[in-house]
Amino acid sequence: MGQQQGFGRIAEREQGLKRRLTSGQMSMIAIGGAIGTGLFLGSKFAIGFAGPSVIISYAIGGLITLLLMGCLAEMTVAHSTSGSFGAYAEHYIGPLAGFLVRYAYWSCVVLAVGTEVTAVAEYMKLWFSDVPGWQWVCLFSGALIFINAMSVKAFGTVEYWFSTVKVSAIVAFIILGAYVVWGNPQYGAVQYTAHGGFFPNGVWGMWIAVVISIFSYLSVEMIAVAAGEAEDPERAVKQAFRATIVRLVVFYLLTLALILAIVPWDEAGKGGSPFVKVMQALGIPGAADVINFIVLVAALSAMNSQLYITTRMMFSLSRAGHAPSALGRLTRSGTPLNALLLSTSGIGIAAVLNVLYPETAFTLMMAISMFGALFTWMMIFVTHYFFRRRWAREGGAALSFRMPGFPVLTLLGAGAMLAILATTYFTSVFRMTLVFGVPFLVILAAAYGLLVRERGEPAGRAARQQRT
Repeated sequence: MGQQQGFGRIAEREQGLKRRLTSGQMSMIAIGGAIGTGLFLGSKFAIGFAGPSVIISYAIGGLITLLLMGCLAEMTVAHSTSGSFGAYAEHYIGPLAGFLVRYAYWSCVVLAVGTEVTAVAEYMKLWFSDVPGWQWVCLFSGALIFINAMSVKAFGTVEYWFSTVKVSAIVAFIILGAYVVWGNPQYGAVQYTAHGGFFPNGVWGMWIAVVISIFSYLSVEMIAVAAGEAEDPERAVKQAFRATIVRLVVFYLLTLALILAIVPWDEAGKGGSPFVKVMQALGIPGAADVINFIVLVAALSAMNSQLYITTRMMFSLSRAGHAPSALGRLTRSGTPLNALLLSTSGIGIAAVLNVLYPETAFTLMMAISMFGALFTWMMIFVTHYFFRRRWAREGGAALSFRMPGFPVLTLLGAGAMLAILATTYFTSVFRMTLVFGVPFLVILAAAYGLLVRERGEPAGRAARQQRT
């Protein structure tokens, strides 16, 4: 088929990475990547905006996420490569689209790494309130950079156990919360309307919280990037998609419902993690420390995943000729070490912000990193639309995995992401999202124009890459 042959050239230039991730690791990476700071800490901001209606906010965000996963799974089963949705955009829309998606996403995840490590510093305050946050940033960052530099197998093993701890903790939290709420008139649905009603800040507050929910679900798309290093990408992607559908939405919605059934929303939306507040409210000895440890692991896990994905995206950019060739070189273990080192720049930004603005560092990092995430998700839907139409037009073979409801659900997802992007401008917290993002996108487009004019459309340079 024409599209397979054409895409084969993109896949060929990205060769050299080791296929060492098992299906089990891929499933845990998919679910674990989206269970991090967005749920354990970011949810407090969503609760502050929406109150109890945050449950609807996360349900809407979960629906968009499932549509995105369906589109990605279909394209990834057809073409598995580390360039993933950036490579798909390049092939099915055009080189400029691939350039913009890769760089927007890379910048987003680089900054998202900073939000995770900023959260780590905040969690450590519970035990070491006198230690400056930047010291924790440096300590934990160094450890995770070392793990990612070793090999993809080391990353997969560590991330598997990180994710296991997170998933086990959430299951335990759900069981404990359900036990406490059951039969106790002090807790339960009465809390949903006892403090200003189910929509204390109106429908607008609920909709703003959808923006935060998307940030919380961010990283589920990592499964498409990791497929480029999976032992059996088709089986792994299908299995991860099924796992994500059930676990992700159930975990988020049940967890938030139980938090709001135990702690009043106007308390849960302030201060530290809502999970810690639940444990403190129940008065269980030592439970707050245990939960704080769990959310610490969750943040480290998400940070570990994000270092991986942003490294692979920069590797793909280099192999496409859109970044210095040194960033596409691999070590003997198949690690793009130079790309990894560049991708730690978000950690440096986070460390500086922790020193200059210790109280607002997390929200600032979240706002400016949001644009790349929202733009990339929107472009994944757009790319899927082009992918399916071209596949049918060129008489492609029957796809072994198909996103149902095309084109309606694909266009619905794209429209929802466009609406969420526009919403950020009308909120004080996220106004920086478009203020930062739109000029950045214009600069990227101009940079691409200069690159093409001066050097011609860069060809894949995999054959010229040398191992370090």
